[in-house]
Amino acid sequence: MVSLNPVRILKNEAEEEKGEIARLSSFVGAIAIGDLVKSTLGPKGMDKILVAHGRSAGQVEVTNDGATILKAVGVDNPAAKILVDMSRVQDDEVGDGTTSVTVFASELLREAEKLIEQKLHPQTIIAGWRAATQTARSALIAAAQDNSNNVDKFREDLMNIARTTLSSKILSQHKEYFAKLAVDAVMRLKGSGEMSAIQLIKKTGGTLEESFLDEGFLLDKKPGVHQPKRVENAKILIANTPMDTDKIKVFGSSIKVDSMAKIAELEVAEKEKMKDKVNKILGHNCTVFINRQLIYNYPEQLFADAGVMAIEHADFDGIERLALVTGGEIVSTFDNPDLVKMGRCDLIEQIMIGEDTLLRFSGVPLGEACTIVIRGATQQIIDEAERSLHDALCVLTATVKETRIVYGGGCSETLMATAVYKLAAETPGKEAMAMESFARALLQLPITIADNAGYDSAQLVSELRAGHSQGNSTLGLNMYEGKVGCMKELGITESFAVKRQVLMSASEAAEMILRVDNIIKCAPRKRVPDRGYC
Repeated sequence: MVSLNPVRILKNEAEEEKGEIARLSSFVGAIAIGDLVKSTLGPKGMDKILVAHGRSAGQVEVTNDGATILKAVGVDNPAAKILVDMSRVQDDEVGDGTTSVTVFASELLREAEKLIEQKLHPQTIIAGWRAATQTARSALIAAAQDNSNNVDKFREDLMNIARTTLSSKILSQHKEYFAKLAVDAVMRLKGSGEMSAIQLIKKTGGTLEESFLDEGFLLDKKPGVHQPKRVENAKILIANTPMDTDKIKVFGSSIKVDSMAKIAELEVAEKEKMKDKVNKILGHNCTVFINRQLIYNYPEQLFADAGVMAIEHADFDGIERLALVTGGEIVSTFDNPDLVKMGRCDLIEQIMIGEDTLLRFSGVPLGEACTIVIRGATQQIIDEAERSLHDALCVLTATVKETRIVYGGGCSETLMATAVYKLAAETPGKEAMAMESFARALLQLPITIADNAGYDSAQLVSELRAGHSQGNSTLGLNMYEGKVGCMKELGITESFAVKRQVLMSASEAAEMILRVDNIIKCAPRKRVPDRGYC
């Protein structure tokens, strides 16, 4: 007699979702992630409060940066994780558009869900989307402008991009001031795109408008006791080496002595060993010694006696940037002074910011190096200001490399949607339905921008579509007056690189999720008593 019980392949506690259920699970997760960040989109978007748990319990972040929100939100749904990773890649690649890319991908999947209910096959939808993506990209390229040959026009483009990027952030009230700050910093890079040459320092106290750009490198450290506070024509040795007393660092080792005199001898030997190390460092003829690790009292005293400024515990990010801007290298051994590349600068001096003392390195070899000091009333404000300014700097750096620009305020999305609708009207077959769904998803971005401002999105977006259909390809949403306006006149400009990345990343992520028809969750590992995991 044949048994009718199904054969089980997976482990007992493994889970499997098939076909429609798997697809629905993916759609629900992705759409939920899109809805989470949707309200932060645009110049009138709202902020989220993120409250930490665990080790940093009670720590509060106030932000409307899509990547920051999604990074902090723990998700269990596989499709939601794909969108979180996509926003992170968007942040790493171009620095802005993290909310747009998430909302667009989730809206594509919302449209796909409706099409699948109408019995369209996922591969048919994907074929339509791919054709729509190429058409949208071509329309975006055709609309892009490049003013890189005219320095004044290009600087104005950069200013407009910075204003547009900052208008949806906490710095929107001071966007003119911070846009100039960001453009000045990026223009100093002279097209190199070396973002690490721009340092951001946060200091609580004062107002946001007390933030400033310092043409040099600032290090939030102080020299040791009785050491020079000002050094001209500095020769800088940058190191990552232990400068505590060299004890025997073998776990579980012990030394037995039969008298206190022997302990004194050990201490003297340790001191001599440290003195030899300091003498090797001084043999490099450096006037400033900067160490990644701590410098204990005895070596600090030796450096003071030699008239050398010694700075301890320079954080690793800071010390790597310092090596870059001063033209030095980080060293760990000091036996070959001839092989060590020293850093140089014209002047090292102490300056005061608020109540804090910092060291300023002026006249560094990497002339484009600069520091932006951000002031603000609370830690949360300056943290969000730093995120906003970092986004603006990333977008500007990307624009300096890829100099084309497009118009914002929903203009580019409507332009692409109009081109896709035109393609759908000329395409026979079911793919045309997928193309129309792609265009509707694109239009969700200007609709969301208008909704977040409390305006009538249906009226505004229909006016916008009508204008673009009549050939007015610079029309977008004027969110300050709640009407359709010319983006060229208003100076609402965005980076072509950001828009292109949003289009390509979102369509690829949505396509990947749509292809799924099976979700398999592995059985959890069990803990066996007294044996750990099995």
